[in-house]
Amino acid sequence: MSLFLATFLTGIVLLALGGWFLWNGPRVRPATFGWMRSTPAAVVLFGGAAVWFLWHIAHLGKADFGDYKQLLLLVFGVTALGSFFFVRDFLAVRGLAVLMLLSARPLLDAAYMQFDHPQRLLMVIAVYIGIVIALIIGAAPYRLRNFFTWLFAKNARVRALGLVLVVYGAAVFITSFTY
Repeated sequence: MSLFLATFLTGIVLLALGGWFLWNGPRVRPATFGWMRSTPAAVVLFGGAAVWFLWHIAHLGKADFGDYKQLLLLVFGVTALGSFFFVRDFLAVRGLAVLMLLSARPLLDAAYMQFDHPQRLLMVIAVYIGIVIALIIGAAPYRLRNFFTWLFAKNARVRALGLVLVVYGAAVFITSFTY
């Protein structure tokens, strides 16, 4: 992935997320709370994360547990399938956390050693904040629900978060065209 594409995509995601909260229409609150325990959202997010993670395992080199590739695929595949039956609560949130962590690597790899472009740090900062958020919600997914409960308690908070995300997303998006 190129630095342009990594920065462009990060900006688009931030703009979309910020636009969602800035708009704050009548369907925003129910949709924001609804997806966290939704089975279809869990299938898409956690299922996608599991497939991506298993793909990484399938492509391990000899130095990275390559001799145990089949065993790792079996163990993690069974664990992912079992999660749909035994750990269904907030499974979509866990899937989002895994997707955020897996997507961080190609984004950060694109910015690695690009010292001629200090503006890349706008994207890198957003990715590292996403990593911290993913670690928190992956370990304790109910904290995302608690955050949204606090956020939607006052309409001004929702719009303020949306405004911050839109402004930062616009800065990252515009930065992508400066490389």
